[in-house]
Amino acid sequence: MKRYKIVHKTQYDFSGSVQLQPHTLRLRPREGHELRMESSKLVISPSATLRWHRDVEGNSVATASFTESTQSLAIQSEIIIQQYDQTPHDFLVSDYAVDYPFQYNDEDKELLLPYMQSSGTEETSLLANWIIGIWQPGEKIQTFALLLRLNQRIYQALTYRRREEEGVQSVEQTLSLKSGSCRDSAFLFIAAARQFGFAARFVSGYIYSDSTTNPLGQSGSTHAWAEVFLPGAGWKGFDPTIGSLVGAEHITVAVARLPESVPPISGSFNGPPGANMMVNVWVTELAGH
Repeated sequence: MKRYKIVHKTQYDFSGSVQLQPHTLRLRPREGHELRMESSKLVISPSATLRWHRDVEGNSVATASFTESTQSLAIQSEIIIQQYDQTPHDFLVSDYAVDYPFQYNDEDKELLLPYMQSSGTEETSLLANWIIGIWQPGEKIQTFALLLRLNQRIYQALTYRRREEEGVQSVEQTLSLKSGSCRDSAFLFIAAARQFGFAARFVSGYIYSDSTTNPLGQSGSTHAWAEVFLPGAGWKGFDPTIGSLVGAEHITVAVARLPESVPPISGSFNGPPGANMMVNVWVTELAGH
């Protein structure tokens, strides 16, 4: 088990006095058998009324409502978690899905169909041609090996580029530029995996790294990766930005069919246009109990 402290600070400074509309916060990690919450603190200025719920994906979501006008908004989340996912390779795939290609069974497929359908934007000849270089019909390969190959191919083909602007590049943009943020790499992985017939989804969260060689270049940050549903193993994470399986250093906050569905913070305001935003994230490893 590993313990991590996550501090996520977001500061908005507006050009004048504004009235804040409700803001949606996705900052609390998804708890389960591999991740347990030890403590959680959320400080918001100006003061807000918080209401918590779980969305359709089971993500923990807080809605912050404000009454007073303000020239700034500060949101600080401090969380300590226990992470138990130490052996990401320790799983078994159902016999019928060990070798690619395979078909999901009818019961699973009914639930997985939304994660198998493309969003339309990624159906390009550029993607189709790129996929041909990864696997061609007739090649014998294990399912997990194909996914690892896809993960590595994206890692090797793209240069990591930190992007502050919102949104995700189209698959065509990412392949043409041969660069992108973690969101862009994850979206490309999902688009390709769906073309191969896999159910895949987008994951947003945090990553811890004590390595200066990490392409993210920092000890902690918001991060994004992909998950594929493997029969017998469930949703397994792949991180094409660093070319590895998702493990103890990855901390999942929210999952979604599409990347735009799960920004960490979203909201609007009424007042003069213009706002500056600053985000700082620290993920530090703590001593175990």
